[in-house]
Amino acid sequence: MWTQIFHRWFGWGPRRTLTSDEALGRWGEAQAAQHYRAAGATVLAQNWRHGRDELDLVVLERQVLVFVEVKTRTADFGGAGYHAVDNRKKTALRRAAYGWLKQIGGAPHRRFDVVEVMVCHRGTVRILQHRGVTLFGKRRP
Repeated sequence: MWTQIFHRWFGWGPRRTLTSDEALGRWGEAQAAQHYRAAGATVLAQNWRHGRDELDLVVLERQVLVFVEVKTRTADFGGAGYHAVDNRKKTALRRAAYGWLKQIGGAPHRRFDVVEVMVCHRGTVRILQHRGVTLFGKRRP
């Protein structure tokens, strides 16, 4: 009985299985990470959590720290992933980015990217990278 309580409190025990949408999202994040690596960047973290907020990827591209939100879509579902990052999502990403910056002591050069991973009918993958999306206001930490 006590072991069940501790498992519930501390999150021990078997992990839940991912839904098909979550599995597709994780796969898309891996594709985006490979995209950055192929361009010579270093992936510092994937699925980094700060409280209830999450950064899909944190990448070091030369001297620039890049926070990346990945949106994966299939040709059946479609829709622009870029437009799925609304103000509420940007606020959550900003909180997570501030948590990362506080942990490392800040970074002079940083940006926010949205990467769309589109899986087409025949299995081809299209990656569209939106660089420098406005996430930070005029006041930066």
